[in-house]
Amino acid sequence: MSASKPLALPGGVFRGPELQPTWPRRLAARRRRREVHEERPTAFVFAGGGARGAAQVGMLQALVRRGIHPDAVYGVSVGAINASGFVGDPTIAGVENMATLWRAVTRDDVFPQGRFPTPWRFFQQRESVFPNDGVRRIIQSGLRFERIEDSPVHLEVVATALTDGRTQWFTSGPAEEAILASAALPALLPPVSIDDETFVDGGVTDNVPIGRAIAGGARRVFVLLCGPMHYTPQPPKRPVEAVLTAFFIAVHTRFARELRHLAPGVEVVVFTVDNDPISRYDDFSGTEALITAGRANAEQVLDFWESGRVGDLSEEALRAVPVGDQDEDSAAG
Repeated sequence: MSASKPLALPGGVFRGPELQPTWPRRLAARRRRREVHEERPTAFVFAGGGARGAAQVGMLQALVRRGIHPDAVYGVSVGAINASGFVGDPTIAGVENMATLWRAVTRDDVFPQGRFPTPWRFFQQRESVFPNDGVRRIIQSGLRFERIEDSPVHLEVVATALTDGRTQWFTSGPAEEAILASAALPALLPPVSIDDETFVDGGVTDNVPIGRAIAGGARRVFVLLCGPMHYTPQPPKRPVEAVLTAFFIAVHTRFARELRHLAPGVEVVVFTVDNDPISRYDDFSGTEALITAGRANAEQVLDFWESGRVGDLSEEALRAVPVGDQDEDSAAG
């Protein structure tokens, strides 16, 4: 990367109080570089983000190619779909198959237009604007096991109870129904009934569940976001976009708060993508660009992490500092 080019995709490495060194900068930098290679319980957290979930495939490409594998995986909404597809075959070949499946998805597969224009369907008496048949087929195409507890890697997916707003984590039971519930975006896709209870999208209550991963014993968490870490939404042009914008503002606020209050001994590595190339919830035309952007950001953040650095890998902080050319003083951060 040229020193004259600003970093376009922020992300970063964040650590709890116990890992924030207070001794000399050079010694701190050496210690952090050693800690990168320490074995720790590791989790992957797949956030929600609709059509932008394609970016997570690129992030997985970067992780798997570097030999980084999780002990546990947590998924929300489209992240639950990606998480379940990944754990079934957590290899380079498996991730490439995920990319192939993503490239084949179109808007009509997920949000079929039907006979009536979409805006009219918001005013009809129905449980959702779209059916979930297409989402179910996509889930089925990537699943390699029937029950969550049969996953080769420990898997958990989250949904929101429609009756009381409770966060419901699924760690066992039929995988397809749990994932479908986790991805049931309110109003757009129908709620899903499991054991006589109705659930909607898990992102309503916990879109980036790093807290769940840490509570489960993870001490190193890789977070695969579908958008920027610092959420700055574009002005919505349609009512549905305004609803989704408000939703993502709320869930990003919770994530930012949890990131600022990490438990001692915990390290969180965050991958992101910018708002571009697409922002509409139903636009799958940017899949290839999102995979590429996700992979590029993950490679950049992993270089930053492997160099032993800590902090927000932002455009402002590193505008003129190539990651590979930092000396020990700059690496102390």
